[in-house]
Amino acid sequence: MRKLSTLLVLTFLIAPVAIAADPPKDKAAQQKAAMDAMMRAATPGDAHKKLNAMAGTFDAKVKMWMEPGAPPTESTGKSVNDWVLGGRWLEQRFDATVMNMPFSGIGYTGYDNIRQMYVGTWMDNMSTSYMTTSGGAPDGKSWTFSGMGMDPMSGEAVNFNEKITVTDNDHHLFEMWGPGPDGNLFKMMEISYTRKK
Repeated sequence: MRKLSTLLVLTFLIAPVAIAADPPKDKAAQQKAAMDAMMRAATPGDAHKKLNAMAGTFDAKVKMWMEPGAPPTESTGKSVNDWVLGGRWLEQRFDATVMNMPFSGIGYTGYDNIRQMYVGTWMDNMSTSYMTTSGGAPDGKSWTFSGMGMDPMSGEAVNFNEKITVTDNDHHLFEMWGPGPDGNLFKMMEISYTRKK
């Protein structure tokens, strides 16, 4: 019985020392796993490369519908799209005349390796709020996004849908649907992009 008691006491005394000796290995392994995960999250991949067809300088033809069934207003613009931050984000700088007013916007589109989806932001000179989008490109030639922005009339967040279709390396089409007076989504914008030669 005394031997058993001594063995139990030694076990309780030695166990914490053994546990304390192990954490450096565990900590090193955890640090390596964290670093590996960060590198996977930070490294652009094939999903980013699929956006290459939209990089460059494009002439833009813009159509906007103010309400369902109304004829569109039409205008032209220019879009300069460059890879930034080491190929992680495609930056779009857009300039046009919209409703007889100068319009400028900046957007970023990329692929979030962690969430495994395409994500984007948009800001322009017609608002002090910004829009966010997320979505996918199942076939690699068209992207569908759902997004959120602020309605200046109600002050509430509103949802919208976007689609980008790449026809070829020199042409792509952007379409956007937003809420109409009845709350249902309708096509409110279409932009045709042609690469500037």
